[in-house]
Amino acid sequence: MGKDSRTILGFLVGTAVGAVAGVLFAPDKGTVTRKKIADEAQGIKDRMSENIEHTSESISKSVKQKRASLEEELEHLMSNASYQADDVITLLEKKLADLKAKNKKYQK
Repeated sequence: MGKDSRTILGFLVGTAVGAVAGVLFAPDKGTVTRKKIADEAQGIKDRMSENIEHTSESISKSVKQKRASLEEELEHLMSNASYQADDVITLLEKKLADLKAKNKKYQK
């Protein structure tokens, strides 16, 4: 679990515990207290849903950025490899030409 997730979870748990404790110690009738608990639970559920949605969007955005960065890096590496392959081919062609020239001397 990441640092942000632990922070959000800690905040939500602390909020829930504080709200329930506050309602339980308030001098109201049982029906009023239960209604307050239900309302607070719904509020917590709504805030959790918003936080989950926000976290999901954040993760999705991060993944898209990482993917784009990875694709760009891969393209860069492939381009470099292609240039290096061309350099190796050019060197091998020169060596082959030298070998052919030396071989012709021996064929006379």
